[in-house]
Amino acid sequence: MGLLGDELAFGRALTAPEYESVMALGHRKAYAADTPLLTEGDRTGHVVIVERGWVTVSHVTDRGATRLILGLRGPGELLGEMAALDQHPRSATVRALGTVEATVIGGDAFRRFLATHPRVSGLVIRQLTFRLRSADQERSALASLTVLQRLASRLTELSRTAPTGPYAPSAPGPGATGAVVHLAQDELAATVGATREAVAKALRLLRAQEIVRTGTRMVEILDPALLALLAEGHRD
Repeated sequence: MGLLGDELAFGRALTAPEYESVMALGHRKAYAADTPLLTEGDRTGHVVIVERGWVTVSHVTDRGATRLILGLRGPGELLGEMAALDQHPRSATVRALGTVEATVIGGDAFRRFLATHPRVSGLVIRQLTFRLRSADQERSALASLTVLQRLASRLTELSRTAPTGPYAPSAPGPGATGAVVHLAQDELAATVGATREAVAKALRLLRAQEIVRTGTRMVEILDPALLALLAEGHRD
């Protein structure tokens, strides 16, 4: 499982001339916190390149009652490329985490640019492939792992996030001993495809074993090694 991935962001993989040419195709736009940049089901065809801030990529499950966060995207990330290329409805909603600044590029202009810049086109194809593989891994995890395993895996991932990330761990404060991930229980539930109640139960188990400590919008990792073992399926 992985929300962040390890691929180089699209904007950072471009050469300076390529970057300037791509950004010149669009216009800059600011989004307030919790504002959608792209909405699942829409038939819009533009793409968005994040310049500042972070966004969530989420999908409503077939049951319609659960929002699953598929990814977190930050500066340099290209969003909406699938709908721009196949001109089908959006497959996910992209929502701002805090204030976001981005460049919005029309679908026609983006497709014309790719047609005349094969190296950039290759980068987009590589990104699509990576994200499809990541989505397959997420679906496999939902089908085969328990909520406890998925939660342990997600906390392990987020506790190692770079300091600039949206859910990055903070430095331990007074009385703290490990990394602190700042997430509410409903947000945690959305990142592992579970109900808030199921995540609350898993957190109680982790607290009982003194693997984590919880508070308001925070989970402190007390035993990262044991948490990683639980993520891999070890229960002893």
